Amino acid sequence: MSPSLPRFSGADVVKKLERAGWKVERQKGSHVMMVKPDYEYTLSIPQHKEIGIGLLKKLLRQANITSEEFRNL
Repeated sequence: MSPSLPRFSGADVVKKLERAGWKVERQKGSHVMMVKPDYEYTLSIPQHKEIGIGLLKKLLRQANITSEEFRNL
């Protein structure tokens, strides 16, 4: 059982995903679109003060990153 994730802002999530090799492709409104070469998903990160835990877990699943790996980025 993994410990629950702390809350992160949209900007924090973007910074951590950049450390994991994702690149900001564009921003449309309040969402940053991130891509990774040869990867199936484009991640859409809302730039809110706090990202909901369910959305964060979905983004990590799409990015193929565990919660522990994400915490350590």
